[in-house]
Amino acid sequence: MRSYFVGGDSGGVGEFAGRHVLAEFSGVSAEVLDDPVFLCESLERALEKAGATVCELTHKQFEPYGVTAMALLSESHASIHTYPERGSAFVDVFTCGRKADPELAVQLLRDSLGASVSRVITIHRGQEDS
Repeated sequence: MRSYFVGGDSGGVGEFAGRHVLAEFSGVSAEVLDDPVFLCESLERALEKAGATVCELTHKQFEPYGVTAMALLSESHASIHTYPERGSAFVDVFTCGRKADPELAVQLLRDSLGASVSRVITIHRGQEDS
């Protein structure tokens, strides 16, 4: 596997590379997907357990239903956008450097929400080592 980490020391500041995990969850209860407090707490807990540094969390509750929760990370960002009427959510976790594990964060969030189905892809971003 190629290394996509360039510059800086292992886990240090200045690495222009990271992993961007995009996920779709389904089979989630509508009540869970329309609860901004639960979603923010679940997102924060998953990110911290995965080694990310959460700087700020915010959310927007939509009418008649749905929530977008966003986390500003030292390593980049994470978000969840819910569709309670469909039992589904989109999740996006991007972390630069090697400290945080965005795949683990998505897995932990999936488990916390109780999704019965998930589709996950990881995109390596940044410059490749020569």
